[in-house]
Amino acid sequence: MNPSSLLPIALEAVALGSALATKARPETVVYKNEKDPVTEVDVAVERTVRDFLRTRTPDIAFLGEEEGLTGSGDLMWALDPIDGTVNFAHGLPMCAVSLGLVREGTTSVLGVVDLPFLGERYYAAEGAGAFDIDGNRLVHRPRPLAESLVAIGDFAYGDGADERNAYRFGFVSRLVPHIQRVRILGSAVTDLACLAAGKVDAVVLYNNTPWDMAAGSVICREAGLTVADHDGTPHTMRSKAIVAGGAETVASIVDLLSER
Repeated sequence: MNPSSLLPIALEAVALGSALATKARPETVVYKNEKDPVTEVDVAVERTVRDFLRTRTPDIAFLGEEEGLTGSGDLMWALDPIDGTVNFAHGLPMCAVSLGLVREGTTSVLGVVDLPFLGERYYAAEGAGAFDIDGNRLVHRPRPLAESLVAIGDFAYGDGADERNAYRFGFVSRLVPHIQRVRILGSAVTDLACLAAGKVDAVVLYNNTPWDMAAGSVICREAGLTVADHDGTPHTMRSKAIVAGGAETVASIVDLLSER
């Protein structure tokens, strides 16, 4: 199946989710684990998109962050109903509805990311380019590392957080002298969308879940960016992390990640 043929369906699905997300502020917040909230809006968006895609693409499996996997097969939708739930619950606009299509459990081949409170949407299909909400093609324009704005993922919490954060603090301390600024936006999907749009120059995310990475990674690749694992190998859904940016920038960041 040509992924481009599914773009209209994916765009419609994400539009439904985004419309729902913007209707009301969340009233109920519960915690899946320490400091990891979910709201009734997250769940409602996921169920709405899942039901829509079950009707339109019944042969494609579906993985949602909140309610897991249904179906099976070589293709799987991966949805983050609201990435950046903490931002969303606090009224910060850096959050997104993200829908990706994953082939054989490893490679993202289609993605739609909508930033409903910023009025932005980005989408791509494998081999067909990446575009913004107005249909303008996204094309990476490299910038020297010293002038680069680098978005990084949130720091860890819970069991083992001290050890993981010690590594992350060390990486940031090595990174800062080589770049212009670091940013933590609090939403992995927003980080990747901003990279594809040229608003930041690189992204370093320490985790790798399909609902967070599937859509953004293919949009970045189709915009001409390098998307790698922490060791510089090509990124897949089985990677341990994601480093994305221009090829030279990614190579430099991978070197800094490997230092201890």
